[in-house]
Amino acid sequence: MRDPDSPLSGRRGTVQDDWRARLPEEKLRVFTAYVRRLECAYGMLSVSLDEALALRREGRLVMCCQAVNVTPSLCARLTEPLASLIRVLSEHAKHYGTVPNAAPLDSQNFQTVRGQRSARMSGLLSKVLLSQRTQFLHKLGTLLEMVENLGKEYCASAEELGTGLSTDPFLLWNTIDAAHYDLNTCLRETIVLLKSFLRALPDDQLGNFQKSVMGAWRTPTQESDILANHDLRHRRIAHSAGK
Repeated sequence: MRDPDSPLSGRRGTVQDDWRARLPEEKLRVFTAYVRRLECAYGMLSVSLDEALALRREGRLVMCCQAVNVTPSLCARLTEPLASLIRVLSEHAKHYGTVPNAAPLDSQNFQTVRGQRSARMSGLLSKVLLSQRTQFLHKLGTLLEMVENLGKEYCASAEELGTGLSTDPFLLWNTIDAAHYDLNTCLRETIVLLKSFLRALPDDQLGNFQKSVMGAWRTPTQESDILANHDLRHRRIAHSAGK
C-alpha cells in the first residue's frame, strides 16, 4: 500500500480524469443522492434571492425586504449540510488514509475579498505541500472555513436588510450577492472533491462513509426527499476549479 503522505509523483490521474470517469453503480447512487440534496438546497436559496432582487429592481421595497428576510433560513439549509459533508470527507480521509486527487482553488472563481484571498493562499500552498493527501485535506479545510464564514455574512446582511432600517442597503445587497456567488463556487468545488473521493474510496469503506454522512445530516437522504424537479433556472453557476 502506498504511503498516503508520499510525494505527489506517485499520484495517478487528475481531477479532470476523475470528473470524466463513471463511478461504479453503488458509488454513483450515493454521489447522485448527495448532490441532489445539496443542489435542491442551493436552488431554493437562489430562486428566493432572485425574487427579492427582482422586487428591488421594480422598486417594491417593502415586499423586497419581506422576500429577502426569508432567505437566511434557506441559506442555512445549504451551508449546514455542505459544511457537514466537508467535515466527513476530511475526517474519513484522515482516519483511513484515503488519497483523492485535488486541484488548487482559483481566486477568479470568487467575488468576495476573503474568498479570493483564501483561494490565492490555497494556490500558493499547493506548490509547497508535498503530499496528495495533504493537498486534499488543506483544500477541504479552506472550503469549510469559507462556507461557514460566507453563511454568517449572508445571513447577517439579509437579516439587516429584512428589517428595512439599514443605513447602507447598497452595501448589504452587494454582500449577499457576492456571498451567494461564492457559496455556489464552494458547492461546485465540494461536488468535484466528492467525486474524486469516491473514486479513491475502497468499496469496503463506502458503508462507513455513508453512515458518517447520514449521522452528520441527522436523517438519511432519500431520493424521494429531493425535489429534483425544483425550478433551478435562476442558478448562477460559477466555473469550478479543477473541472
